[in-house]
Amino acid sequence: MRQTLSSSFVIPLFLCIFFFFVSISTSHGLTATNDSLIRKACKKCAQSDPNLSYNFCVTSLQAAPHSHCANDLRQLGNISITLLGRNVTSTRSHIKELLKNQKKMDPFVRSCLHDCFDLYSDAIPTTKQALQDYKAKHYDDANIDVSSVMDATTTCEDGFKEKEGVVSPLTKRNNDAFMLSAISLSIINMIRLNGDSI
Repeated sequence: MRQTLSSSFVIPLFLCIFFFFVSISTSHGLTATNDSLIRKACKKCAQSDPNLSYNFCVTSLQAAPHSHCANDLRQLGNISITLLGRNVTSTRSHIKELLKNQKKMDPFVRSCLHDCFDLYSDAIPTTKQALQDYKAKHYDDANIDVSSVMDATTTCEDGFKEKEGVVSPLTKRNNDAFMLSAISLSIINMIRLNGDSI
């Protein structure tokens, strides 16, 4: 009786352990494949745009919540535009906080921040439209939308440079939005030219 009882537990235990290791190795394989997709896409993006950092591209896409599920370039494009939208929304909120919390601010800087707030406020629906256009495979329209967001980041940053000695409090955020725009534009253009393959 004792031998039968223990063998009835050993076989299910063995199967559980076996399937556990199979699932780990399978999920590791998917992660490695998706990581390779991200690296290939970022390599092409960085080659096509000298302003785009390969490391920034890889880090940004890998940090995205659904990037481990991306199986092709089209899904990465969706993720990149979504990241851009989150960045734009976060930057707008940051600008709002700067304006609210810093009462004794240089009037020129305050004026620039108001301009940037307006630019980023406009960029939020533009980014949403870019994602809709992209999903509908209207790549020319998505390109125009993302280019508009990219221009907004540059316009915001350039506003601070109009007065000598003024340092933009948004340089990193503007650069990040610019780079995320560049990633999205590169992926859109790759898909337009080559389809979903890299």
